[in-house]
Amino acid sequence: MTDVSNSTTQSTKTFDAEAFATNIARAMETSGKALAAYLKPRETGEVQDRPPTELAEVVKSFTAVADYWLSDKDRASDIQTKIAKGYLDLWGSASRRLAGEDAPPAISPSPRDKRFADPEWKSNQFFDFVMQAYLLTTQWAQDLVHNAEGLDPQTRKKAEFYVNQITNALAPSNFVLTNPEVLRQTLSSSGDNLVRGMQMLAEDIEAGKGTLKIRQSDPANLEVGVNMAMTPGKVIFQNEMMQLIQYAPSTENVLRTPLLIIPPWINKFYILDLRPEKSFIKWCVDQGLTVFVISWVNPDKKLGTKTWEDYMKEGPLTAMDVIEKVTGEMKVHTLGYCVGGTMLATTLAWLADKRRQRVTSATFLAAQVDFTHAGDLLVFVDETQISALERDMQASGVLEGSKMAMAFNMLRSNDLIWSYVVNNYLKGQPPAAFDLLHWNSDATRMSAANHSYYLRNCYLENRLTQGTMVLDNTLLDLSKVKVPVYNLATREDHIAPADSVLYGSQFFGGPVKYVLSGSGHIAGVVNPPSSGKYQYWTNDQIHDISLKDWMKGAQEHKGSWWPDWRAWLAELDPEEVPARSVGNDAYPPIEDAPGSYVRVRA
Repeated sequence: MTDVSNSTTQSTKTFDAEAFATNIARAMETSGKALAAYLKPRETGEVQDRPPTELAEVVKSFTAVADYWLSDKDRASDIQTKIAKGYLDLWGSASRRLAGEDAPPAISPSPRDKRFADPEWKSNQFFDFVMQAYLLTTQWAQDLVHNAEGLDPQTRKKAEFYVNQITNALAPSNFVLTNPEVLRQTLSSSGDNLVRGMQMLAEDIEAGKGTLKIRQSDPANLEVGVNMAMTPGKVIFQNEMMQLIQYAPSTENVLRTPLLIIPPWINKFYILDLRPEKSFIKWCVDQGLTVFVISWVNPDKKLGTKTWEDYMKEGPLTAMDVIEKVTGEMKVHTLGYCVGGTMLATTLAWLADKRRQRVTSATFLAAQVDFTHAGDLLVFVDETQISALERDMQASGVLEGSKMAMAFNMLRSNDLIWSYVVNNYLKGQPPAAFDLLHWNSDATRMSAANHSYYLRNCYLENRLTQGTMVLDNTLLDLSKVKVPVYNLATREDHIAPADSVLYGSQFFGGPVKYVLSGSGHIAGVVNPPSSGKYQYWTNDQIHDISLKDWMKGAQEHKGSWWPDWRAWLAELDPEEVPARSVGNDAYPPIEDAPGSYVRVRA
């Protein structure tokens, strides 16, 4: 009995005032190191601080909303009355609870809101009051934008986005004294968590060379070519834009027609070749496909003038020529992911205009060809913002990968920014090793000329489906693309929304199979059959139909879409040949997959 009591006493952590004072001093000292890491590149001129170009857009958007509400005295009075009533309801509810009554809350968080999952947000009256005050204010601010009449769609979208960014940043869960879980941990560890957190903050600012680079995954045991991107293969060709990888066969026979995968250059190709159990590339090889993958270069200033035309000619078109010389097959199955799919679509239209028969089928994964419903990224796209971005890119020749990564993270800032701020810097808990998030933080740069062409011709002017996009002096027309298309969208996609992908399906001139997968832009694509997760839907109707109506007539299938796609390929071209060796005399292996281009970090 005595032994048990002593053990319990020793394992129970109690607040130590002296240790707390010491740790607070250590945390302040370490925060000074974080400040020094921030200031050093500014003192040496490596970083030059300028007001963010987005600041002007924030002011313009909020001014338009304010003008609507303040231009009429009655409207202005209504919005003040609404928020005042909300606060009075909260005060009344809190007062009744203090008196011992069972009072309903003035507002409750969404059950899916992980920020307020800790029980003390409701059981402790102080934290409950703070949470409800925050939720009421957030709801009021969102209603100001939603109910403002006369705003053009772009201004409304930007105002909604910026309100969400500000309210997410100001959530009480992001501060030590107003987050019950963090406060408990701070007291129980006598502030040791803050010491660890400030140390990580200093390290992350130093790693970002003066800019906070939030770590989302522990890099330990996550190395390209060792723990990820492990599918056996060889680089058989390279130029200054890409390496072409051919993967070693794992079956006796393979489909006669090879597969060329065109990944996005916004991210690295190994999203399709993570750990072996998640690898789409390995799965394709095991399904009897001769797989070739483009690994794009991580461009620097000397490649800043490379255009969309250069990417097409030195990327997929060159790859097709090499594949023909290696396999003897003039035609290939093609697959494009995200912006790689947009590149594939323009390449198909260019080939169709030249009447060159190089492609048997085209698969698009979460890719857009029409940008009418392009989703949250439209917030960053208008003439003013693109012009400002082009001025910034002109100096460096590239768009730094960190800027694009931050834009994507802001689309889900609670999940991809603030949750890590709380866990890393307040709780002092380093993130676990996670291959997907390690890939997400492995940013790439983009050549200025290519990125500018993409933003203007696709997002801003939507030229591809309008038939006004010019590439290599060729007017592109998607209706001339007659090859069969497998067009995959994901249901919760913020980057290539499902309704955008569905709408774009109707512009191709050949048969299109539109498939909708569960989950989002990554998890909905990288969903191996062995995981048994999610589902996908099919419906042959793609013309003149909304996504909502399409879903009403769609058939649901459990699990991964991968086997459905493989069966679709077999229906198009079932002929098999003996498995091919990697490369040939003309194209001998240069190095092992995944190659050297993918290892270059921004």
